[in-house]
Amino acid sequence: MQVTKTNAMRILDTRKIAYEIHMYDNEDGQIHGTAVAEKVGLPPETVFKTLVAHSGGNLYVFVIPVAEELDLKKAAKAADEKKIEMLPVKDLLKWTGYVRGGCSPVGMKKLYPTFIDSSAGALATMAVSGGKIGIQMELAPEQLAGVINAGFCELIK
Repeated sequence: MQVTKTNAMRILDTRKIAYEIHMYDNEDGQIHGTAVAEKVGLPPETVFKTLVAHSGGNLYVFVIPVAEELDLKKAAKAADEKKIEMLPVKDLLKWTGYVRGGCSPVGMKKLYPTFIDSSAGALATMAVSGGKIGIQMELAPEQLAGVINAGFCELIK
């Protein structure tokens, strides 16, 4: 199957970062994280979702395992904010350039402060959205963190 390069893939290519593409069928509408992990044949603890939150006018990106839930208190602490809220899905495209289910931490409109759950640090590779529904990119956590200037910290409940 021919893969059209996404912004996220082009950025990784430019930085000479190795990654593997995993494509999945999204015709059934099942694009939630655990369904995606199953479709691409990867353990759910190695597949991560990209969540965008805000505090006032400041946006933050959190990358956590698909089967987990973001702890907003831990997220606020990581972002050095008193309180943080999820960005409404209707605002996702406007601020990131991505849609729900295809939101990659790589290649957003702007490089927002980004945090990856510390569980990724123990993995050889992790998968994140390739920037389009139906595409996952698998790469080394340190490589991902380097390209998006992210830190690792405790983020999940």
